[in-house]
Amino acid sequence: MNPGKIALEQRTETTTMATNVLIVDDEKDLVDLVRYHLEKEGFQCLQASDGLTALRLAQEQRPDLLVLDLMLPGLDGLEICRQLRRDPMTA
Repeated sequence: MNPGKIALEQRTETTTMATNVLIVDDEKDLVDLVRYHLEKEGFQCLQASDGLTALRLAQEQRPDLLVLDLMLPGLDGLEICRQLRRDPMTA
Protein backbone atom coordinates (compact mmCIF):
# COMPACT_ATOMS: atom_id res chain seq x y z
CA MET A 1 0.00 0.00 0.00
CA ASN A 2 1.15 3.56 -0.72
CA PRO A 3 2.55 5.26 2.47
CA GLY A 4 1.34 8.67 1.24
CA LYS A 5 -2.22 7.34 0.90
CA ILE A 6 -2.11 5.88 4.43
CA ALA A 7 -0.96 9.22 5.86
CA LEU A 8 -3.74 11.04 4.01
CA GLU A 9 -6.36 8.60 5.28
CA GLN A 10 -5.11 9.04 8.85
CA ARG A 11 -5.35 12.83 8.60
CA THR A 12 -8.89 12.73 7.22
CA GLU A 13 -10.32 10.44 9.91
CA THR A 14 -12.94 12.03 12.09
CA THR A 15 -11.69 12.93 15.56
CA THR A 16 -13.69 13.90 18.61
CA MET A 17 -13.07 17.52 19.54
CA ALA A 18 -13.71 19.39 22.74
CA THR A 19 -16.75 21.57 22.20
CA ASN A 20 -17.25 23.25 25.58
CA VAL A 21 -14.35 25.35 26.82
CA LEU A 22 -14.01 27.15 30.16
CA ILE A 23 -11.70 30.15 29.84
CA VAL A 24 -10.33 31.34 33.19
CA ASP A 25 -8.35 34.57 33.46
CA ASP A 26 -8.68 37.79 35.41
CA GLU A 27 -7.66 39.88 32.38
CA LYS A 28 -10.93 40.56 30.54
CA ASP A 29 -9.24 41.58 27.27
CA LEU A 30 -7.39 38.27 27.11
CA VAL A 31 -10.56 36.29 27.84
CA ASP A 32 -12.43 38.22 25.14
CA LEU A 33 -9.69 37.54 22.58
CA VAL A 34 -9.46 33.81 23.34
CA ARG A 35 -13.26 33.51 23.41
CA TYR A 36 -13.62 35.30 20.06
CA HIS A 37 -11.23 32.92 18.31
CA LEU A 38 -12.65 29.77 19.90
CA GLU A 39 -16.25 30.72 19.11
CA LYS A 40 -15.22 31.57 15.56
CA GLU A 41 -14.07 27.94 15.25
CA GLY A 42 -17.37 26.60 16.61
CA PHE A 43 -16.57 26.09 20.29
CA GLN A 44 -19.01 27.02 23.05
CA CYS A 45 -17.31 29.05 25.76
CA LEU A 46 -17.84 29.73 29.43
CA GLN A 47 -15.70 32.19 31.30
CA ALA A 48 -14.61 32.96 34.85
CA SER A 49 -12.39 35.71 36.22
CA ASP A 50 -11.51 34.18 39.60
CA GLY A 51 -10.59 30.80 40.98
CA LEU A 52 -13.70 30.09 43.03
CA THR A 53 -16.03 30.82 40.13
CA ALA A 54 -13.86 28.71 37.81
CA LEU A 55 -13.98 25.75 40.19
CA ARG A 56 -17.76 26.02 40.58
CA LEU A 57 -18.34 26.27 36.81
CA ALA A 58 -15.99 23.36 36.12
CA GLN A 59 -17.83 21.18 38.64
CA GLU A 60 -21.32 22.20 37.49
CA GLN A 61 -20.84 22.44 33.72
CA ARG A 62 -18.03 19.88 33.26
CA PRO A 63 -16.42 21.51 30.20
CA ASP A 64 -14.36 19.45 27.78
CA LEU A 65 -11.37 21.77 28.11
CA LEU A 66 -10.07 24.45 30.50
CA VAL A 67 -7.89 27.35 29.40
CA LEU A 68 -6.61 28.26 32.83
CA ASP A 69 -4.41 31.08 34.11
CA LEU A 70 -2.21 30.18 37.07
CA MET A 71 -2.33 33.53 38.89
CA LEU A 72 -5.95 34.21 39.82
CA PRO A 73 -7.81 35.91 42.65
CA GLY A 74 -9.21 33.44 45.19
CA LEU A 75 -7.87 30.02 44.25
CA ASP A 76 -4.89 29.95 41.92
CA GLY A 77 -4.94 27.85 38.77
CA LEU A 78 -2.75 25.12 40.21
CA GLU A 79 -5.10 24.61 43.17
CA ILE A 80 -8.07 24.48 40.78
CA CYS A 81 -6.29 21.70 38.86
CA ARG A 82 -5.57 19.81 42.08
CA GLN A 83 -9.17 19.97 43.26
CA LEU A 84 -10.57 18.96 39.87
CA ARG A 85 -8.18 16.00 39.65
CA ARG A 86 -9.20 14.79 43.14
CA ASP A 87 -12.89 14.73 42.17
CA PRO A 88 -13.76 11.58 40.15
CA MET A 89 -16.50 13.50 38.31
CA THR A 90 -14.01 16.03 36.90
CA ALA A 91 -10.71 14.09 36.84
